[in-house]
Amino acid sequence: MKGLKKMRSNLKLCRPTIFGVSCCKVVMSFTEVSRALKSYRFNQSVQAAQDQRDKKGEKSQIPGTVFPLDLITTELFLTAIYCILICTQVDPKQLLEDGIRKELVKRVAFALHKGLIFNPRAKSSELMPKLKELGATMDGFHRSFEYIQDYVNIYGLKIWQEEVSRIINYNVEQECNNFLRTKIQDWQSMYQSTHIPIPKFTPVDESVTFIGRLCREILRITDPKMTCHIDQLNTWYDMKTHQEVTSSRLFSEIQTTLGTFGLNGLDRLLCFMIVKELQNFLSMFQKIILRDRTVQDTLKTLMNAVSPLKSIVANSNKIYFSAIAKTQKIWTSYLEAIMKVGQMQILRQQIANELNYSCRFDSKHLAAALENLNKALLADIEAHYQDPSLPYPKEDNTLLYEIAAYLEAAGMHNPLNKIYITTKRLPYFPVVNFLFLIAQLPKLQYNKNLGMVCRKPADPVDWPPLVLGLLTLLKQFHSRYTEQFLALIGQFIRSTVEQCTSQKIPEMPADVVGALLFLEDYVRYTKLPRRVAEAHVPNFIFDEFRTVL
Repeated sequence: MKGLKKMRSNLKLCRPTIFGVSCCKVVMSFTEVSRALKSYRFNQSVQAAQDQRDKKGEKSQIPGTVFPLDLITTELFLTAIYCILICTQVDPKQLLEDGIRKELVKRVAFALHKGLIFNPRAKSSELMPKLKELGATMDGFHRSFEYIQDYVNIYGLKIWQEEVSRIINYNVEQECNNFLRTKIQDWQSMYQSTHIPIPKFTPVDESVTFIGRLCREILRITDPKMTCHIDQLNTWYDMKTHQEVTSSRLFSEIQTTLGTFGLNGLDRLLCFMIVKELQNFLSMFQKIILRDRTVQDTLKTLMNAVSPLKSIVANSNKIYFSAIAKTQKIWTSYLEAIMKVGQMQILRQQIANELNYSCRFDSKHLAAALENLNKALLADIEAHYQDPSLPYPKEDNTLLYEIAAYLEAAGMHNPLNKIYITTKRLPYFPVVNFLFLIAQLPKLQYNKNLGMVCRKPADPVDWPPLVLGLLTLLKQFHSRYTEQFLALIGQFIRSTVEQCTSQKIPEMPADVVGALLFLEDYVRYTKLPRRVAEAHVPNFIFDEFRTVL
């Protein structure tokens, strides 16, 4: 008994808490459990005696002791035995764990909902301050679980990881429902549970959940119409004030606050948004180009003038800029669609870099295993296409799908190589994209330190989203469209340089510089060899234009 009393006094000295509730309320000695059970049995016998007296008509009052039911329940949690309660077998440890999970889900879901509500009219972005505040809250929950898990003998960090990932994945799933024809209902969701439900909150804007608000706030502050992305610094600057808006530190903060699950969910949501933008683009292409007879006649005349593509176009400036002037009305909506896709591709690249960095830093063995398995699979697939007798995964084999999910979670993928939508043949598609590109070049100028930047903030065009948007769009179609597009750019460069040489103009035109920089960036982003561009432009022009700048 002295030992038990000493243990009780020691337990009272240390009072760890979870969600602000002292764990000493649930840490009881076996003596108190025994006393509680005796009191409960005494109450039952008193009640039985009272019932018998009531049947006999005797009116006697037996003072009953009232023992709080919640105390009995709490005491029973800490007994390491199974109790038979009303003919039902109860695992008190499992009951305690389920109660903790329910409270965790409720608290974390509410914190995420309240912590990521933004004011779009705020002068300065609230994104980073809100992420830091939410990160402090989440870190408090995390440390509480890490602290109390030994006192209540549960795997606290395991519960934390399971429930937080379930909350984030459920919210991502609900947000992605906006882009699906067949919605995933709660009863169909693999993340929702009737036993430990994830609460749903009333939307405060067009987004359904906190992950949608976070994604749209990032898109708002990195809007290509208002900001300029400097690729070398991974930073966005305001076009008018030249002040830093955000940088790659944003994704490190999201990783700290929401973890890998949050970054993966944000990446998945951006994929759905890119699909939606590409579908809207195809509808727009059908409407403003393929149904406009004037535009089609202009494109047909241009194709006749530049054929064959290996030749030099005589009087090239007149032919090209005449076609641009006749199609000027379609470029505004075209530019907006391309820039949106490019902007989201940049964000996906930043997320992949952050995921890959954290994976290699925190789980280097997992990163190495995934990288080697991916290389081995690709080598086997390439060998199969060279020799069909070699093995290849069958259609019912899920290995490729599973490894792709792991690679995306570890950031070992290139978003620019992804096929987002299925497409059909579109007439004049390469020449339309070519005209669009050279129509935007006069709005840009070359800077030795920064590359291509916007010439006038009043007519904003951001170079990285423009290049990545065009690259992504061409990737959705057959490779022959890309080949024709590159051939048109090469012909434009050769023809313009030839015209300048014949007119004895010493300087290389700005539009030619922009077209050459586009080809360089195209090769760099796609990680293709330089000979892909040199097939359309002589290599001495590539070597010379860098020395002239």
